[in-house]
Amino acid sequence: MGALADRLDRLFRTVRRAGDSEHSYASVAEAIRDQQGVTISHTYIWQLRTGRRDNPSVQHLTALATFFGVPVTYFLDDELAGRIDEQLTLLAMLRAAGVTEIALRSADLSESSREAVADMVTQLWKLEHPDK
Repeated sequence: MGALADRLDRLFRTVRRAGDSEHSYASVAEAIRDQQGVTISHTYIWQLRTGRRDNPSVQHLTALATFFGVPVTYFLDDELAGRIDEQLTLLAMLRAAGVTEIALRSADLSESSREAVADMVTQLWKLEHPDK
């Protein structure tokens, strides 16, 4: 696969709500049509993800980036893609650990409240792992 297909595949695998399965091609195409007014078929999205097509229009690339919440340059800039991929890896690890909601809600707190949450988590961890 090429860089576009690899990056689109990574977005499909990682960008979703905790507990939800991967987005279907049809649901992505429908959401893009409904929310952005851009016509794109589920087959075309599949072709892009699998590398069978690799030259999407700027409109389609922008629509996919918007849907997945990344800048369109994610598909074009290797350095930026690397930084975003690191964030996606962290997101996947948080989801796997079952703490995504806590982390996301904590991000909107003041610095002092985030410190308090971190202290509470540390104390709870110590209570549950007294031998460490």
